[in-house]
Amino acid sequence: MIDLAPIPYAQKAVLRNLMELCQHDYSEYNEANVDEHGLFGYRYLDHYWTEERRHPLFIRVAGHLAGFALVRQTDEAVYEMAEFFILRKYRRQGIGRDAAHRIFARFPGRWQVAQEACNLPAQAFWRTVIAAYTGGQYTETTRQVNARWQGPMQEFITQQGDDDDGMD
Repeated sequence: MIDLAPIPYAQKAVLRNLMELCQHDYSEYNEANVDEHGLFGYRYLDHYWTEERRHPLFIRVAGHLAGFALVRQTDEAVYEMAEFFILRKYRRQGIGRDAAHRIFARFPGRWQVAQEACNLPAQAFWRTVIAAYTGGQYTETTRQVNARWQGPMQEFITQQGDDDDGMD
């Protein structure tokens, strides 16, 4: 049983710990280094409790933490999957797919999901997940954020109640 729940401020330290695992996994693709304290850090973490258009969510399986998602909404009213992480133990079981589909249903509207150019596993995951959710009704372009970051981005629209199973 997969459960999504907003992350309360009191659980910020738990998210920070999971984010370190996430950043460790990403470092294979983005070549990030830890700081002098042995941490990757995440500069936008506090923003998820101070900005109204940011939504931190824990993903649980049978009551156990299995990952998290950080969703943000832009000034143009577009939802973005800022971060999405599933612990290795729970990967390749459909948990990430199901969690992503529930998140899309929870935030109906325009979506953009971007991946780093060198993160081929993430690209394959998101293309499969989004194609299944939208019935193939999405577009893909290359997004250039800055000189250091570019990659594919899928864009699609979800409707209120798409695959919504009344979770939470």
